[in-house]
Amino acid sequence: MAAIKYLSPLLIVGLCCFCQLTNAAVLPEERVDLLYHKYDGGGITIDGPSLVVRKNFDEKLSVSANHYVDSITSASIDVLVLASPYLEERTQQSLGVDYLFEKSTLNYNYTNSLENDFDGTTHSFGITQEMFGGLSTVSLGYSIGSNIITKTNQPDFEEESSFKNYRVSLGQVLTKKLMLSMAYNIITDEGFLNNPYRAYRYIDTTTIGYNFFAEEYPDTRTSNAISFNLRYYLPYRAAIFGGYRFFTDSWGIKGDTYEVGYIHPLEDHWTLEFGVRYYQQTQADFYSDLFPFGGDLNPPQNFFARDKELSTFSDYTINIGVSYKFENLGFVEKATANLFYSHIQFDYDNFTDVSDKPTLGNEPLYSFSAGVTRLFFSFWF
Repeated sequence: MAAIKYLSPLLIVGLCCFCQLTNAAVLPEERVDLLYHKYDGGGITIDGPSLVVRKNFDEKLSVSANHYVDSITSASIDVLVLASPYLEERTQQSLGVDYLFEKSTLNYNYTNSLENDFDGTTHSFGITQEMFGGLSTVSLGYSIGSNIITKTNQPDFEEESSFKNYRVSLGQVLTKKLMLSMAYNIITDEGFLNNPYRAYRYIDTTTIGYNFFAEEYPDTRTSNAISFNLRYYLPYRAAIFGGYRFFTDSWGIKGDTYEVGYIHPLEDHWTLEFGVRYYQQTQADFYSDLFPFGGDLNPPQNFFARDKELSTFSDYTINIGVSYKFENLGFVEKATANLFYSHIQFDYDNFTDVSDKPTLGNEPLYSFSAGVTRLFFSFWF
């Protein structure tokens, strides 16, 4: 049911983000990463493996490949209200190329994501330039993608969407111990942008006082995000970090993200990491938990939605992690074993829980907690 596409960006990052950042004028190291991830919360369980392999050639060229699988079991609040629990699988394939030219790194990445009712393709291009003796690093990027959305048990349903992503970032060494990074993204979406299975709620003269009908979204969306991150290195090889991100879009959503964390080494092999993240957002202009009227012949307005990700809500995340570094293994230069766990609490200000079909006026506000586990191994050769 195209579930992954419609999960919040936070969850996607939480499941997928074990990639290595690339510094200018230096190719990424040759390595293999093997990940197992699991997300469990809000009636949704997502788990599966991911494998990344990177190989360098002639000190100028680096090639990477990624195979990623999600098994999705969903009995979320939307599913319980409007449909039956389901099980599906998403597979994603990626190929990437980095080319080193003097103090610049050029990169290209191709990604295909496939579900039973969703087929998405993305092409990404980027250039990273080192300046001022390595104290500054500037990156420019552009991505373009297209998606085909279908609907289970409705063979005549097929819609398309596309997006473009423009990004620029700066990494700056401020002192010997303090580093600053800044990034700005613009994303433009066009086409069918809503979930074909989701419905809005409106007042109706039924037994419980309300009914449901298919949502209608605008066919364009422009999003802007700017972020600032600081990292300070302490004398005993530890580090503290913090960041802020502001998001806004043409649908009226505004979001703020705050994050702080601490990394602490233990002896020569162990590393501990702790972090806290807080996010809050306002609702979309066309969102409502309950519209005054609706249906096929009486729509409440031009666009209407009841997606909880478009409501006013907040969440906080507590992250803990531990890593162990292996050395002198013989068949590889070094290796690490890494285990990270995130606890996420979601609280919705104007989205109610109607999964038990309460009568009008007795709906409780919705909230839930989720856990994200990431276990991965990295091998350098």
